[in-house]
Amino acid sequence: MKFKLSTTHFQLPLKHPFTISRHTINVQDALIVSISDGITTGFGEATVNAYYGTTIEDLKSSIENVKTEILTQMGKHPEVLWQHIEPNLKHNYFALSAIDCAYWDYFARKNQRTLRSYWITKERREPKTNYTIGIDGISVMIEKIKQKPWPIYKIKLGVGNDLEIMRQLRQVTNAVFRVDANCAWEVEEAIQNSKTLKELGVEFIEQPLRGDNWEGMKILREKGALPIIADESCQKVEDIQKCAEFFDGINIKLMKCGGITPALKMIQKARELNLKIMAGCMTESSIGISNLVQLAPLLDYIDADGAMLLATDIASGAQFQNGEIIFPEGYGSGSELL
Repeated sequence: MKFKLSTTHFQLPLKHPFTISRHTINVQDALIVSISDGITTGFGEATVNAYYGTTIEDLKSSIENVKTEILTQMGKHPEVLWQHIEPNLKHNYFALSAIDCAYWDYFARKNQRTLRSYWITKERREPKTNYTIGIDGISVMIEKIKQKPWPIYKIKLGVGNDLEIMRQLRQVTNAVFRVDANCAWEVEEAIQNSKTLKELGVEFIEQPLRGDNWEGMKILREKGALPIIADESCQKVEDIQKCAEFFDGINIKLMKCGGITPALKMIQKARELNLKIMAGCMTESSIGISNLVQLAPLLDYIDADGAMLLATDIASGAQFQNGEIIFPEGYGSGSELL
């Protein structure tokens, strides 16, 4: 049996410019990794991200450097492959994630199982995904909500009129709000904002302070009015113990932690520490999203709207109806390149 690993660069245009406190993107560059034996193929995805320093060139180079090692491990359990190649990809966990997800997908398809069947024994009610509203003019943000009625919205904040934005958005929907400031606030600002946001029906705040501002997080946790979820402060399993002292929950992203294999370990560790668990996405295609939602039965919250933000998807896979996950038919993640 001849195994093949290949990568393909795609540019994913967005429906609307997507702005967070750090930057705006109109097109998302993505690298799709496929692992195949000529009959069965699994898919993974990594995206370009300036904050984490990833580029298409670095992703391709990192994957090429471990290609031979990957192909010698084919047929073994995904955890074995991950442990084998991780020492050579410590500098590029986005590449590691794409490989790990592609191999998990291949492994499950080869064994004629869904991915999620490896970590759950019975189906349970999964959390609904939120839909993200990027930073924009208030009237534009309102229009996006009107165009996409949804039970849960994640609102990106981190500009001077954050509270005015939230007051105006609350006028047009009774949906659950979650707020993501992407490290943009200072401590006192976050404390005061949390009190108003609680009155406006916000469920929690994601990463209000800089990822390394632990002293500030200590004060915010004591004086703030809402639960706080770690994102930039929590990248790998080693970060969870410290986060438990300062946050109420964590947001796991496959690309940050290195794939499904370490994400499962992060979920286990977070449960031991009584943390709420969210898993989130980047702006990515249905390849990445279909891998992500396989973790949904293990989660409290999920942010899996990445492909919904695209003008054109490159794959079929997981769908969403009023927030509910509709798993694709088929084995593995169920995604297919179009």
